[in-house]
Amino acid sequence: MLFNSFDFLFIFAPVVLIVFFIVCSTGLNGIAIIWLILASLFYYGLWNPANICLVIGSILFNFALGKTLSNYENIILWKRVINKKALFVFGLTSNLLLLGYYKYANFFIDNVNIISGSSIHIEKIILPLAISFFTFQQITFLVDAYRGQTLKINFLNYCLFITFFPKLIAGPITYPREFFPQIIRRDVYKFNIENIAIGLTFFFIGLFKKVAIADNVSCYVTPVFNASEQNTLITFTAAWVGAIAYALQIYFDFSGYSDMAIGLGRMFGIQLPLNFHSPYKSINIIDFWRRWHITLSRFLRDYIYIPLGGNRKGDIRKNINIIITMLLGGLWHGAGWTFVLWGGLHGICLVINHMFRALRIKLGQDLNKPSLLGRGLSRAITFIIVTIGWVLFRADSFHGAYNIIQAMVGIHGVIVPNSLLGSLNNFYGLGDLFILKVGLDVKNIPLVGITDILIILILLLFVWFMPNTQQFLHRTISASEVYNLKIMPIKNKFLQFNYNIQNSMLLAIIIWICLLFLAILPKTEFIYNDF
Repeated sequence: MLFNSFDFLFIFAPVVLIVFFIVCSTGLNGIAIIWLILASLFYYGLWNPANICLVIGSILFNFALGKTLSNYENIILWKRVINKKALFVFGLTSNLLLLGYYKYANFFIDNVNIISGSSIHIEKIILPLAISFFTFQQITFLVDAYRGQTLKINFLNYCLFITFFPKLIAGPITYPREFFPQIIRRDVYKFNIENIAIGLTFFFIGLFKKVAIADNVSCYVTPVFNASEQNTLITFTAAWVGAIAYALQIYFDFSGYSDMAIGLGRMFGIQLPLNFHSPYKSINIIDFWRRWHITLSRFLRDYIYIPLGGNRKGDIRKNINIIITMLLGGLWHGAGWTFVLWGGLHGICLVINHMFRALRIKLGQDLNKPSLLGRGLSRAITFIIVTIGWVLFRADSFHGAYNIIQAMVGIHGVIVPNSLLGSLNNFYGLGDLFILKVGLDVKNIPLVGITDILIILILLLFVWFMPNTQQFLHRTISASEVYNLKIMPIKNKFLQFNYNIQNSMLLAIIIWICLLFLAILPKTEFIYNDF
């Protein structure tokens, strides 16, 4: 069952919410938590009921281990004293091995066979839904337990922390210290119409991003990437349209999911962390990773980069740590070398970015006062690098990614179809001026019309210049959701969220559009469901 389905919208979510607050009204808060846990497990089990056992087993193992770590310096097991650090390493390794088996076993065996020429065979292992996300959540709990920060957590609260259905499938990745203090507050168990209103607004803005934008932009993506795997000649225009369209698709798809998750959590009184902050407005790669998938970025920083030494051991070690962190971040996204290369590309760009910033500081430049032109160029360069990276992320193979990137850099000339050339020539012969080589329309790649390019440009202008969800809802967001984000409120009062007829009508229109698209288009899974 997907967030973007009628079953979820009109049956599951309303029933879970109504029963939750009915139970809460009786004062049986523990029963209300049990209800949410059971509903979340039911929601998860709809994909594959057998995987419920995997989640429950993981919860039991990690809770028992975490409580043990939080209470003792040394543990006596079978009359032997076990060091606390050794037990922590055992727990961490167990979680990583579980993730590694399901996500990377086939990838590992395939590469062993290629390198050694062997023919080892294992059956294809089906990746359990959300294993990457709930494993990371378990790791955050074990680390906090090892540090002695989880003494007052009971089993039911921990179960809800792992299974809470708004964030179970694809995040946001939440830390125990953010989640547990909320569910012990009494006001969480009281029906709050303001939370419902804010939650519904978040949810339907996210749903609009998914069904009205991301799902429709996908028609510009799939033909190009499929053609690249089949060695079909891809035009310069089609390559750029396909790559930029994917950059837009993955942003609106995943940020839409995150908005929906945050909205659902808010309806239950739980404030989940913001996950996106206009990443395509970034002026460099460092800025991009502070804005894109924020909860993953901070997890990689807190649990990989800093434990590796961070920036505490000199510039060379810092740069190595950055690249290792990003390589592992790329591998986390998928068992494929294209993901590793994508992570490596971002790691190298981050290192270059840090080195360039250090050089500018030595030259006496003020990094906090960029010129308007410099800021614009920086934003454009960053977006181009990120878009090229998305080609690696989306392609099924190096071969497919190479074909698209070749077309993007104009290796075969700047080839456009005659249909677009004619459109450009209507504007004072611009087609003849800028086109280096003219090609025929490429079959099966209907991405080269002037209308298609205009649609992509309009969406780019939207992500570059329009306020994001949290800016629109600035007055309703608490400090626990924002963290270190600098959210600039919207100056235009028309775009500011208030409880008035104007915004109610706007939300009603958004809901109507969402339901219309859900009715006429097939349901599609969220991209990050695969990770």
